[in-house]
Amino acid sequence: MPISRIAVGSAAEVGQVDALKAALAEFISVLIFVFAGEGSGMAFNKLTDDGSTTPAGLVQASLAHGFALFVAVSVGANISGGHVNPAVTFGAFVGGHITLARSVLYWIAQCAGSVVACLLLKFATGGLETSAFSLSSDVTVWNALVFEIVMTFGLVYTVYATALDPKKGNIGIIAPLAIGFIVGANILAGGAFDGASMNPAVSFGPAVVSWSWSDHWVYWLGPFLGAGIAGLVYELFFINQTHEQLPTTEF
Repeated sequence: MPISRIAVGSAAEVGQVDALKAALAEFISVLIFVFAGEGSGMAFNKLTDDGSTTPAGLVQASLAHGFALFVAVSVGANISGGHVNPAVTFGAFVGGHITLARSVLYWIAQCAGSVVACLLLKFATGGLETSAFSLSSDVTVWNALVFEIVMTFGLVYTVYATALDPKKGNIGIIAPLAIGFIVGANILAGGAFDGASMNPAVSFGPAVVSWSWSDHWVYWLGPFLGAGIAGLVYELFFINQTHEQLPTTEF
């Protein structure tokens, strides 16, 4: 059972050099991802007079986030595993692939990377707003919660299949590409309804800098639930329970 492999870790683990390097890698990867993703949206709004809610804006967001995530995962993969997302870290924790202590370190680094990226964008654009995620006028918080659960399930399931499964073989080479693709596709599916976050850190940075917290809990609870379900499903049904636990740096 995957639940039996969950490890809390220790405070000493957080201070280890490799853990600190991994956290720094997560900070940088999230900074790269959010700066490109959020920044592209700000640029599009500037060029189109706030046209982000148009079909073209949705396609732009999908491409920008898909491309940026491909790079962010790739550059962090050999150091931290390239999670670039607190929900992905949680999904890996549920499957026993990372300890709780290191997960908390990752979460702090990921959220900090998002906040710094948004602060840099605000400064570089002369004070333009870093828009926080919000629900469409005809979408309830429960609608949005389902969207976030399902989309994040798809994301973390993809992570497991292409990066964490010990039987992945050569498919692991395309893991960053597959992860970028599923995020881009999910934005096309859910972007018009709740912004399609799938990533609490991506939602956290703009919320802090713009100080806008409306329905913010949805962007934490939904991704964490979706990630946890994906981790449990993949571990229970598709991973041989006798395999050795993967080192964190394998992803």
